[in-house]
Amino acid sequence: MLGAALSMLGPISLSLYTPAMPALTEAFATTDAAIKLSLSFYFGGFAFAMLATGPLSDAFGRRRTVVWFLALYLLGSILAAFAGSVSMLLAGRLVQGIGASVGLTVGRAIVRDQFTGEPASRILNMLGIMLAVGPAIAPTFGGIILYLIGWKAIFVAMIGFGLTLGALVLLLMEETGKPDRAKARPLPLLKAYGRLLRSQHFMASSLIIATSTGSLYALASILPFVMINLAGLTPSQFGIGMLMQTGCYFSGSVVFRILLRWFTSKAQVAFGLSFVGIGAVALAISTEVLPISYLSVMLPVGCFAFGIAFLIPYITNAALLPFPDIAGSASAMMGFMQMGSGLVTGMIAALLGSPVLAMQIMVPAMGAIAVACYLWLRLIETREPATPEIREPAEPPAAGDDWNKDPQRSAAIK
Repeated sequence: MLGAALSMLGPISLSLYTPAMPALTEAFATTDAAIKLSLSFYFGGFAFAMLATGPLSDAFGRRRTVVWFLALYLLGSILAAFAGSVSMLLAGRLVQGIGASVGLTVGRAIVRDQFTGEPASRILNMLGIMLAVGPAIAPTFGGIILYLIGWKAIFVAMIGFGLTLGALVLLLMEETGKPDRAKARPLPLLKAYGRLLRSQHFMASSLIIATSTGSLYALASILPFVMINLAGLTPSQFGIGMLMQTGCYFSGSVVFRILLRWFTSKAQVAFGLSFVGIGAVALAISTEVLPISYLSVMLPVGCFAFGIAFLIPYITNAALLPFPDIAGSASAMMGFMQMGSGLVTGMIAALLGSPVLAMQIMVPAMGAIAVACYLWLRLIETREPATPEIREPAEPPAAGDDWNKDPQRSAAIK
């Protein structure tokens, strides 16, 4: 539960803010591009800081690292809440992103510390279900807060969430890792990241997560301007309307959990990718041939999000399992690629100018890359034997067995 709450920190801080983006353009008398830049600063701080939060949690412990970065998150939220200019807002969002990065890194790492195999997939799926709840309701609350009080109150709400989460960490969180300060030294750190980058299995798995979920992060910077400025929704209507995206993700997570009775998490990946591909293609077609409306945009986006729910449990587990000694660093690199994907696609969308054109190009392209990386992963898995951590555990010795008399079984268990 605490890991899920930590993982929700980043997405909630992103989606709670999105209904206010057009209003911020008016409040600061600036351009849409400048306000979109605040999302890029958030993504940039989040992505690059994850490369530090993972190794720091390996070196100094999960709990201590969370406390440090939550303090940064609160500082960034205060700067954004009392921003008197766009530059101060950008600085606040940058610091906020750096602080929020610890949530996703440590949330995944503490699962890897305690669970492996199918149990880990089930836990990650449950984390994904809870992860969908926060971003599902955050735009709705953001739109309501904006309508009733104003945009500053949105950042005050983030301060409240950060303080609540900090109190829970201090009162309830136990250390699940084995801190080793040597892992924070530059040479071991570079070796750890080099080991991850050389692993085709890790890179293929991480790219699937990065390109699929990164598309949803990129849409966060596009959809407010499409739905409010072009489809004619009010900020509060937009907030309620975003329940389509995260509600579909939530539904996919529930269906995934039910299907685990009959199918493994690995077997469900191809099923999820089919929805990702259909949603990506449908978005490009519907926005081209139909008038821009809520349904012409959000139905394909919902299909895309539904499919992603089937990818995350197995793919995340598969990427982290071979690296139990550097689980924090592996989680950080995966998160960096995930948020970096959102940063790059968001910047490309800003350069394209037209938010509709950006959707038509970026989402199908990222969906195609996700499918290609899955085929790459399948090729790697058929070519390379599973790592010891991914294999089923060996059968334990029966009472009275003499393992020295059976050297083959003894060697196998070793």
